[in-house]
Amino acid sequence: MQTQTLERMESGVRTYSRSFPVVFTKAQNARLTDEDGREYIDFLAGAGTLNYGHNNPHIKQAMLDYLSDDGIVHALDMWSVGKRDYLETLEELILKPRGLDYKIQLPGPTGTNAVEAAIRLARVAKGRHNIVSFTNGFHGVTMGALATTGNRKFREATGGVPTVGGSFLPYDGYMGEHTDTLDYFEKLLNDKSGGLDVPAAVIVETVQGEGGINVAGIEWLKRLEKICRANDILLIVDDIQAGCGRTGKFFSFEHAGLTPDIVTNSKSLSGFGLPFAHVLMRPELDKWKPGQYNGTFRGFNLAMVTATAAMKKYWSDDTFERDVQRKGAIVEERFQQLAGLLSENGIPATERGRGLMRGIDVVNGEIADKITSKAFEKGLIIETSGQDGEVVKCLCPLTISDEDLQEGLDILEASIKAVI
Repeated sequence: MQTQTLERMESGVRTYSRSFPVVFTKAQNARLTDEDGREYIDFLAGAGTLNYGHNNPHIKQAMLDYLSDDGIVHALDMWSVGKRDYLETLEELILKPRGLDYKIQLPGPTGTNAVEAAIRLARVAKGRHNIVSFTNGFHGVTMGALATTGNRKFREATGGVPTVGGSFLPYDGYMGEHTDTLDYFEKLLNDKSGGLDVPAAVIVETVQGEGGINVAGIEWLKRLEKICRANDILLIVDDIQAGCGRTGKFFSFEHAGLTPDIVTNSKSLSGFGLPFAHVLMRPELDKWKPGQYNGTFRGFNLAMVTATAAMKKYWSDDTFERDVQRKGAIVEERFQQLAGLLSENGIPATERGRGLMRGIDVVNGEIADKITSKAFEKGLIIETSGQDGEVVKCLCPLTISDEDLQEGLDILEASIKAVI
């Protein structure tokens, strides 16, 4: 396997190729194939970008048909048939059935572009600078989004330039299961000497992906929304990793019945791994002046075409989401068993997650690395997350077959047994 050119020429900032040091050649649904012809089951799925699997044939065909007809691929933010179809499908299949009324902003194509746009919009709409985020939150690594991202690894990589504009509060469960951390938020808001500038918005992940599959409770999320409403604070839900069906609903906030003021989506939004992001906002919040927030690749029509195909294929009724919930229950049960196995062998472990966004906290990052390394040797690609990489994290394609799902879980179990 030839890796010398890749190792020699690519920057040291690379990460995934260090954990999975093979050259991949092709992929289909939940399986990857390397240059030597070996297959791997994929429990990473592009860090949640490939919810519908690798090279989904239905979505791929829509893309190929569009290209064969010389469809518009790039048009800045000019109008096109691809954009119109996308917006109409989003409205009819996703927004209207959920009682949501949003305008759509197409920023640059990445998640951090969407977050930057969302927090700037909140500041424009409210005339206030502060954005509240939560411990272990991850919202991107551009400077505005970084100010709301908790992990020091990313915050220290600014060359000494300070990150400004964000305030951190404890996420649900951060102070222990018997403490409602929103008591602290409410007290600060009601205390003029508490040191918290009244925020323009709160940004929150209902399930923290990079932060370690930390799950916000339903009642905690409902209370957070009430606090925001009572204090004229906008609620931004960052649904970049947890959205597009990952938790068993198209939007992760549906489980709590929330109606956020602003929503960010990216990752699996295109349905095919193409870079794509949007910001959803209540219509009255659309305070932008023409061109005030722009980007060369905010008109990536090819991603709109694949996103439209994904919505029509999987979100015309509730069949797909019920299947995701069924598979999520399978992973939950197996992860609970594996956590019990680890605990019985002196490694205190716990399972957590929602839908097919699940993890096993093994407390120690070295142990988690040993488990995922052993899994790779055995043919499973799975990563870690959390502040010290202590959570073994499952983000398999939502379309994974039951057979591949079970095989992947069996490999993970064998890897854990090899480590303990």
